[in-house]
Amino acid sequence: MIKSIKIYGDQAVLINFEQQIDPAINAAVIALQNAIVQAKIDGVTYMIPAYCSLTVGYNPKVIEFGILQEVIQQIAIGVTSKDMSDFRKSDISNSQRLLKIPVCYEEPYALDLKELSEEKNLSVEKIIELHTSQIFKVYMLGFLPGFVFMGKLPNALQCNRKVTPRLRVPASSVGIAGFQTGIYPTESPGGWQILGRTPLRIFNPQLEKPFHFQAGDEVQFYSITAAEFLTLNYSAT
Repeated sequence: MIKSIKIYGDQAVLINFEQQIDPAINAAVIALQNAIVQAKIDGVTYMIPAYCSLTVGYNPKVIEFGILQEVIQQIAIGVTSKDMSDFRKSDISNSQRLLKIPVCYEEPYALDLKELSEEKNLSVEKIIELHTSQIFKVYMLGFLPGFVFMGKLPNALQCNRKVTPRLRVPASSVGIAGFQTGIYPTESPGGWQILGRTPLRIFNPQLEKPFHFQAGDEVQFYSITAAEFLTLNYSAT
């Protein structure tokens, strides 16, 4: 299942799995991450799981690349000896958390909802129903600190990014693009189609654990009114 373990810059290792987006492959990535955490390898400084790869940072003054590569290979044998079907069967049951996330799909937060409704020939209500009825998997965090990439969108909701990206997307905006849905952790430029906004603060650098989500979580959105949004706004830290 692991295709390669390569040096990645001067202080990281990149572990590549089969290069395709598959919940089972992502489950294997997270399983390897957890196994490395449990191994408590001296010199490992951080890990970043992605759709089908795992980046492992390390301190070269504590552990050399060659030694770290060998240790990871030994750990990986136990993790990836499972058949792909085993990861596929266990993918949901082994999810770390199911998070219920409130979203206001009303103005002024639903920046692209009406336009998307016309483009997809779906009512606003149907788009909201499709977005809230799905349980999404958190595949990775990236692009911005805490930006959460989730999938997979129902076919009826899959769409292109905006032709002209916005210079400013408000923090906590919930968007869709391609087969993914995601949340902007901070105000930033962006080209995703914005369906609404959550009142939750999903990234707080002042906290010991600054990210609201982690790879492997499951997420389900639920709709709230604009009045509820104002009441709940940034109530979670």
